[in-house]
Amino acid sequence: MSTLIVTAHPDPDSLTHQAAQRLQEALGGAATVAHLAQEGFDPRFTPDDRRTYLGQQHPDPAVVAEQERIDAHTDLVLVFPVYWWSVPGLLKGWIDRVFITGWAFDLGDDDRIAPRLGHLTAHLLPISGTSRASFARHGYAQSFDTQIGHGILDYCGLQRGATAFLHDSESTEPGVVARELETAVTAVVTAVGTAPTRPGEPPA
Repeated sequence: MSTLIVTAHPDPDSLTHQAAQRLQEALGGAATVAHLAQEGFDPRFTPDDRRTYLGQQHPDPAVVAEQERIDAHTDLVLVFPVYWWSVPGLLKGWIDRVFITGWAFDLGDDDRIAPRLGHLTAHLLPISGTSRASFARHGYAQSFDTQIGHGILDYCGLQRGATAFLHDSESTEPGVVARELETAVTAVVTAVGTAPTRPGEPPA
């Protein structure tokens, strides 16, 4: 079993990077980290990406490299700050460019989706400045699951692992952030290597 941890944050001293480092330490030698911002991944969906989507040319080598890096692991963990109730633009662009037809899914003759990433288990560690109570009040947990869990993971057939929010990331109360961090890391570590409870299904 091996795990790829992917972050999307411009500040190497951020809590996002601290969470990724703590997770890597907890998983031991079986985990590697990809810091998209520090590696300079370009999230812009270009005309070439559009032509790739239409089957008119091969993917950009940078995109193929990301796909190959993911394929070399059994588990994928996305660690990211919650921006405007969603993933940062960098991470969304990475998904837009990398999780494409011919690798993440195929389109059948009847236009039905044929997911291709069933061999991979995905885990999410979103970092939010708000509390669990706020998430419940606004219905964000459900909307997040619909957008990210069902709309991306299930669509591509990834197995569902842990979704472990790190809440109250901007709290000034001593110990709160540390406790939230350890809770989230423990949830992901426990789920890594464990058979998922159900396979993902693409939206109809």
